[in-house]
Amino acid sequence: MILFARLTAVKRTTATATFSIGTAFRTLKTAMTDQMSNGRARDHGTNDDYFATIHHISNIVRRDIYLERTLNKMCISRIVNSELVYRVLRSCSNSGIESFRFFNWVRTQHPQYEPTTVEFEELLKILAKTRHWETMWKVAHQMKTQKLPISSSVVSFIIEHYGKNGLIDQAVELFNKCKNFNCTQTTEIHNSLLFALCEVKNFQGAYALVRRMVHKGMTPDKKTYSVLVNGWCSAGKMKEAQSFLEEMSQKGFNPPVRGRDLLIDGLLNAGYLESAKGLVRKMTKEGFVCDVTTFNTLSEAICESGEIDFCIGLYHDVCRLGLCPDIDTYKIMITVTSKIGKIDEAFSVLYRSIEDGNKPFPSLYASILKGLFRNGRFDDAFSFFSDIKVKGHPPNRPVYSMILKMCVRGGRYVEAGNYLMEMIEFKLSPMSRHFDMVTDGLKNCGKHDMAKKIEQLEISLRGM
Repeated sequence: MILFARLTAVKRTTATATFSIGTAFRTLKTAMTDQMSNGRARDHGTNDDYFATIHHISNIVRRDIYLERTLNKMCISRIVNSELVYRVLRSCSNSGIESFRFFNWVRTQHPQYEPTTVEFEELLKILAKTRHWETMWKVAHQMKTQKLPISSSVVSFIIEHYGKNGLIDQAVELFNKCKNFNCTQTTEIHNSLLFALCEVKNFQGAYALVRRMVHKGMTPDKKTYSVLVNGWCSAGKMKEAQSFLEEMSQKGFNPPVRGRDLLIDGLLNAGYLESAKGLVRKMTKEGFVCDVTTFNTLSEAICESGEIDFCIGLYHDVCRLGLCPDIDTYKIMITVTSKIGKIDEAFSVLYRSIEDGNKPFPSLYASILKGLFRNGRFDDAFSFFSDIKVKGHPPNRPVYSMILKMCVRGGRYVEAGNYLMEMIEFKLSPMSRHFDMVTDGLKNCGKHDMAKKIEQLEISLRGM
């Protein structure tokens, strides 16, 4: 009985999906033109129909047990092309066998469709991601039969997923068979095998692979170094990572990123925050400064651990040593200093960013506004907001929403009403709850005229 009930539910779901999808396709067939079939520009209305159709087909592929039967009931021959198939496969990236079934259905039921390398490679990636190795190889051999090459990026993707699943023998076998698929063993493919070896903790094999790269005349890139350093750091082998970097440097293969930065990144990726902090402390004492990207990554990790004061001190130290902060640095520092109530510090960072030529964007100055409101400094917040609207990018709806919320919480209903009307002037339509909380607050404090004016604005805005 339970099985019968489940099957009945599936049939009902399928029938409902078929009806809605059939309706969508009837609308789509009248809206689509031959231009769309040829992959040329679509107008906005037809574009919406097109992506709605892809969404419906993707739902069938992912959820329908009898997907071929359901798809057969649709008259979609006119719109089946490489673009549609590719988009559906992208939407079903977590459904390996279902995607394979859809691909086969399209090829058998629509002879006019000729799959390109793009769809084949997308399917290979889906099957590798979902660990359907045998089916993946069937698709690969189909490509070989049709004399379609497999790109190095897809081969790298498959090798890395073999490594993630501990299948190192298969990863090495694919690496050695690259020529069979008209694919050369590029640096990218070597890096993917390096990643796979590090995943199974075969550091001796990984190191041998790097030496092989050098012997073949290939230049290791940033990923080559970072993969091996990350692997050693994750295994707690920091000395080996340092020795590797020193050896490569002696041979003339200096990494695109400085060795100490790679070590810091490797320690952070492995979760060794204290070791990373210790290395940075040592660097700053010796008068060295880390790369700005590395500093940003380290700062985020430190702030997440709650050591915000340490992060602020480190920021000042590295700036004195010559670090040139980027916009991500400013965003991190302004956010954390505002959050713990160090508003003056946040202002200092913000104005330095302005001096560096950056025009503050809403998410950058919103943190300071919120910090001022939380500390009850409403007049300072209003003054700052007036100033930043001139110096920075125009505020967006989330910023105004936050200001309205904070003003209402602080009992500043008149200011909230003024900002609400300012939103409307800037064509940033407030939500219904914004109108409600402001008008309720104005009525409670006796500002009935202003409340009535805002109610009339809402009526005219909603067209009621």
